[in-house]
Amino acid sequence: MKLLVVDERKKLLREPYVVRLGGWTLDRYLAEAPESQRWEYVRGEVVMYSPATAEHQDLVRFLLRLLDGYCEERRWDKVLAGPAAIRILPDVVREPDLFALLPEEVPKAKGVPLEVRPALVIEVTSPTTRTIDTVEKASDYAAAGIQEYWVIDPERGEILVHRLKEREYELERVRAGHLESASVPGLWLKAEWLFQEPLPLVATCLRAVLES
Repeated sequence: MKLLVVDERKKLLREPYVVRLGGWTLDRYLAEAPESQRWEYVRGEVVMYSPATAEHQDLVRFLLRLLDGYCEERRWDKVLAGPAAIRILPDVVREPDLFALLPEEVPKAKGVPLEVRPALVIEVTSPTTRTIDTVEKASDYAAAGIQEYWVIDPERGEILVHRLKEREYELERVRAGHLESASVPGLWLKAEWLFQEPLPLVATCLRAVLES
């Protein structure tokens, strides 16, 4: 299934958008949601997002290479990137930008949607998706028992770090310095790396993490 979002002149919409389509079932979502677009299923609604910007993709790619390289070296877990659909609750399927799986969850990472519980979820947010990422998704991820959730906000130059404490997230805002993961042993990064222009070399950053 393919949907086009147009403006009042019936021209393809170029601005960022989020579209919510009601009256869907999970079965219909799984059958019709296109692999080439980012769609999520949330309690009877399909949430459709505009294509990601080049800057968004660059940052996601940087993080993917850094986390994947770290986990490969440590032989710890597996890192996946969207649009991989995860059924985090019975009636909620999300497609995070990045997520890391515990070793015991890796064998379960098959099919669509994935029936896994990530140890760490990362979203790169924007003004269009900020409320969804910081409020709606934070609530869903906490309810699903996901131990750690990072929201990276390039526009505001901060990382919102959510760590699960007794079924609710405790929030920490990080703008500079070391950010250590509570769910991926030994993983850390410098907040400044994520807001540099251009982004630093992955190999240099990965070496610093591994040698610390």
